[in-house]
Amino acid sequence: MNRNWVLVIIAGIIEILWVMGLKYASSWITWAGTLFLIYLSFVVLIHATKKVPVATAYAVFTGIGTAGTVLTEMIVFDEPFSWTKIFFILLLLAGVVGLKLVTSESGEKEGAA
Repeated sequence: MNRNWVLVIIAGIIEILWVMGLKYASSWITWAGTLFLIYLSFVVLIHATKKVPVATAYAVFTGIGTAGTVLTEMIVFDEPFSWTKIFFILLLLAGVVGLKLVTSESGEKEGAA
């Protein structure tokens, strides 16, 4: 895994935090923190897309955000556990891994041409 994919993963993790902020922010400081995390996640994602195709990076980013948010809600915030949710998270994860496996970086395409 190279630096650009690590940046996509970091952006996805930051997305989990700001999505939680959207639900639980209740003061101007928590809203400011949430807005900062939104900004930061997209800055990191934009930087990653300099080498990773935008469509794949965004799919991975949102997949991490979706799966991470559901799992965090169940583990930290006592959202009801559901095997159906776990199944669909695994299905989503399979799609994200599949996209990663079939996508080459922009630099690799240019070098091969």
